[in-house]
Amino acid sequence: MGLSIIWTFIFYPEGVEEIAQDLAVIPSLIVNAYLVGNAQSWVLVDSGTSGSERDIKQASEARFGSGAKPNAIVLTHGHFDHVGSAKPLAELWGVRVYAHRLELPYLTGRSAYPPLDHTAPGFFSALSRFFPASTADLRPHVDPIDSSRPFPNMNGWECIDTPGHTPGHLSFYRRSDGTLLAGDALTTMNLDSFIGTLTQQPELRRPPVPATTDWQQARQSVQKLASLRPKVIAAGHGKPMTDAAEQLRNLADHFPIPTHGRYAGEPARANESGVTYLPPAPPDRTPKIITGLAAGAALAAVGALIVRKRR
Repeated sequence: MGLSIIWTFIFYPEGVEEIAQDLAVIPSLIVNAYLVGNAQSWVLVDSGTSGSERDIKQASEARFGSGAKPNAIVLTHGHFDHVGSAKPLAELWGVRVYAHRLELPYLTGRSAYPPLDHTAPGFFSALSRFFPASTADLRPHVDPIDSSRPFPNMNGWECIDTPGHTPGHLSFYRRSDGTLLAGDALTTMNLDSFIGTLTQQPELRRPPVPATTDWQQARQSVQKLASLRPKVIAAGHGKPMTDAAEQLRNLADHFPIPTHGRYAGEPARANESGVTYLPPAPPDRTPKIITGLAAGAALAAVGALIVRKRR
């Protein structure tokens, strides 16, 4: 395997696992998609990386029956590992894609996201050197969500604005049973650690570091989610967790803003047209040999995980 295909294994589905009433995860090596609802009415929340549409279709039909299709595709945000298969699935199923209005510039070709910060601390920051720089253009399939009211196709779920990782990041909360879909507002695995990424040991951690561009907002979003005291926490990265409200409170109280990196001291700024300001890029002093070692470690991790999942 070469460096250019590391990220294609980020979405390597293992089937479907029910984690709460009318909620199932399509788990993968690192990034998750979710099926919300029942056979009569359901939505897909996030869509994995590009090329995973066939696996998501198969997983949804395994849960809801042959020929099943959702009422909509809903995005927590527009990064490549959450939106990659949204367009082909929207065309296959004939449904609309919905995202926060502040995400639309990055999903309609008007703006690129702020650059990933390879200089920030942690394993995932080193690995991010090999991630795609662009996201998907979802025209003409994408529409804005009105986050001030419940999304019509997610009965019982509240939309929660949780910016910081991206300007228009959304989470979803079902108050009746305390279930939280957190997207990348937080993670339930330690992406900062090679071992944590390899083992996927469940733990509540900050959002993915290289792609988080406003750390003050990210902290406020985690504090907002902690105030809900959710009973089930399902994130974009990591295994869903139960009985972790105290861990989430601790994360909110001791939120670890990176000690260095492009966005550690000053955020990127954006509006409804896209990025309006980027802080200066710090010098990247990482030697090429270290970059190569990080890539090799990533490949080894991917290979080990694939072998473990197939057993």
